[in-house]
Parts: sequence; C-alpha cells; structure tokens
Amino acid sequence: MTATTTLAILAPIQPETATGVAKELLDQVQKGLGLVPNMTKVMANSPALLKGYLALSAAVGSGGLPAAVRERLAISTAQLNGCEYCLSAHTYIGSNIAKVDSAELDSARRAESSNPHVAALLKLSNTIAENAGDVDDDAIAAARAAGVTDSEIGELVANLALNILTNYFNVLANVENDWPVIGL
Repeated sequence: MTATTTLAILAPIQPETATGVAKELLDQVQKGLGLVPNMTKVMANSPALLKGYLALSAAVGSGGLPAAVRERLAISTAQLNGCEYCLSAHTYIGSNIAKVDSAELDSARRAESSNPHVAALLKLSNTIAENAGDVDDDAIAAARAAGVTDSEIGELVANLALNILTNYFNVLANVENDWPVIGL
C-alpha cells in the first residue's frame, strides 16, 4: 500500500491543538528540528511512543556512528521494510544535512557503499534485520575484517531498532509523506 491509495490509520495531532504531554513533546520536536514532521504528529496519539522515539533517536545520535552513516543505515532499512516515508525523509536529510552524495544515498538502498567500512555496516545491519538477529559467524567475521568494531555492532542494533520502529509505524499508520517523495 502507498500513502496515496489508502487512508491514514491514525490522525495527526496538530501542534496548535495538542494538549498535555503530546503538546510538550511536539513543542520539543519543533524546538529541536525547526519543524514538526507528520510522523511525529501522528506519533503524538501515543505520547509514550513519541517519547520513546525521541529518546532512542537522541541516544543513537550521540553514539559513535557519524550522521552520514546513520542516514545510510536508515535508507537501507527503509528500503528493506518498504517504508517510503522513511526512505524519503532520510534521503532528504542525508543529502541536505549529512551531505552524503546522491550516488552513496542510492547505493544505500541496496546496502552498498563505495567505502568498504560503511558497506560492511550496511550489509551487517540488513543481515541482522533479515534474520531477526540470528547472524552467523561468517557475517560477523566479514564485518570485523572490514574494521567494524564491537561498539559499532551494538550501535547497529540500536539504529536498527529505531529504524524498524519508524518504518513499521509509518507503514501501519499510513503517515502522509511530507518529504520530497522517493519511490520504493
């Protein structure tokens, strides 16, 4: 299903009409990003969800993986999970904020990169997702041979959890895409 063929499952909560914890969280999003994306407006139906998303997002943002790598991980996972919203958002952010070139952003959709270390991170992330964490020793050895550290493996799982959370939520809720659309 795409956003243009089905109705939204959950209505967005508009910041100007929000109340209580939802209002506080949407104000936090506005302050941090300078805008309130539709995803967070829809997440505001469950303040616990929005609070958890913001906390996990902040935690992975403070990790050792650079923003340019995190954006490519998000693109790869969005493609894997069929989330056009996240694919569009992270392609835009990757290009305009993290300054990743378009060829690398496109390659990330296939869990590929011209940088062997980034390619290993993308491949391992998709392998973890595709196998529900049950990754064989050869996949870990290949990642380590490309320089992936134990800390990075842990961060991959945290980024994957964040990306799966947003992918599944956006697909389920059929959140209206407010980013320049990148088709699956």
